[in-house]
Amino acid sequence: MKTTIDDLSNFLKNKSYFKIKLHAINSNHFTLILKVNKVKGVFILDTGASSSFIDLKLKDKYNLKLENSRIETNGAGPYKLITIVSKNNYIKIGDWACRRLQIALIDLSNINDVFESIGTNPVDGIIGADILKKGNAIIDYKKKYLYLNY
Repeated sequence: MKTTIDDLSNFLKNKSYFKIKLHAINSNHFTLILKVNKVKGVFILDTGASSSFIDLKLKDKYNLKLENSRIETNGAGPYKLITIVSKNNYIKIGDWACRRLQIALIDLSNINDVFESIGTNPVDGIIGADILKKGNAIIDYKKKYLYLNY
């Protein structure tokens, strides 16, 4: 019996996965629309990012309560990034949701400058491996869907 991509979608639905539409952009990345603390935004999906981030400039937009602690993270380059932490956030991606999520805040102006230079709209943040692991993520690159479950 031949299986199809639709079989994957039905199989995952039967396993309680939630289907989330991904949008391809000029940089060959995917973006997705989600809500953080009930505020809608556009985030880039980055399977190589260990954590999820929001642009520091948008802390008020997303009602983020900042912790006094700062953590050091590594980017793809040789430089260390200083991030500020916000705990106990609520994130909703499609019908999938997570409470008490820790989100790091960094300056995304360099990333957004690159996106704008190639004709892509800026993003509010990055969805990284922390959320992908928590949701047991499966990505269907051909059909452009992210699947998450509990």
